[in-house]
Amino acid sequence: MEVLEKDGKGLNLTFEVRDGILKHSKGKGEILCEDLEAMASTVEGQVVRIADIIAYINHDIDDAVRGGVISPNDIPDDCLKCLGDTHSKRINTMVNDIVQETLRSRKGRLSISNEVLSSIVDLREFLWSRVYENEAVHADFHKAAKILRELYQYLVDHPDYFLTLTKMESLHDSLERCVCDFLAGMTDRYAFNLYEKIFLPLPWVIL
Repeated sequence: MEVLEKDGKGLNLTFEVRDGILKHSKGKGEILCEDLEAMASTVEGQVVRIADIIAYINHDIDDAVRGGVISPNDIPDDCLKCLGDTHSKRINTMVNDIVQETLRSRKGRLSISNEVLSSIVDLREFLWSRVYENEAVHADFHKAAKILRELYQYLVDHPDYFLTLTKMESLHDSLERCVCDFLAGMTDRYAFNLYEKIFLPLPWVIL
């Protein structure tokens, strides 16, 4: 953001914003970070991090159910009993618990009850084992990686088209770096549409 925005001039971000972005980790890391060096320096940064974890855990469950990767009956019973058996109930339980525990503890940083924290950890581990590392899901990852590789190579090989596509007057870094930054900012839908536009024939061509 310090380079990409405003045609390479970047944004005048405060230390607190940059620190919040840097400490905004997910993956298999701690739900609530206890390491002061790894913790966001502001409560706002801590809130954004835990809010994102709450959001992606619940949305990923919904996506996995809609995609047929899991069924609602697969979700661990202990997690359902503690957090709730619907999307809205789980979010409500997590958010209310964090608010209440934070107000009660008065530590100057976010807190969460052991029961809810344990259920969130268990739910995330369930998602890792049944969804994120599922073979069917990984097959789609390989397809997505192929799309990104081919888009990258095409844009690097056609710098004039890249500048036109991005409406950039000049590159703020090497062409390869700029293309990577552009790909990283794409939504799934935009990437699919661009791939189709570049590589697939128009309908009337194949009729």
